[in-house]
Amino acid sequence: MLEIRPGCECCDRDLALADEAYVCSFECTWCPPCVDTFPGRACPNCGGDLQRRPVRPPAALTRHPAGVRRVVQPGCQERFARA
Repeated sequence: MLEIRPGCECCDRDLALADEAYVCSFECTWCPPCVDTFPGRACPNCGGDLQRRPVRPPAALTRHPAGVRRVVQPGCQERFARA
C-alpha cells in the first residue's frame, strides 16, 4: 500500500490527496513543476520512471490514512533550478 506522502521531496510544497503528484517505485514523491525540471522526467534519487500518484478512495482513507512523514532532499531545488 502506498504511503501517500504529504509533500514534494524537492520543493517541500504541500500535496493534498487529490493533487497531481508523481511517484517512483520507491515512493519518492514529487510535484509536477519539479518533475518538469528533472532530466528525462526521471526520479533524481533512483533514476526510475515517474508515474502519476493514484488517488486513494475516500472510504479507504478511514482504514488506511495517508502518510504524514515528510521527506525533503537537501539541495534538490538548486540542482534542478531552471536556467
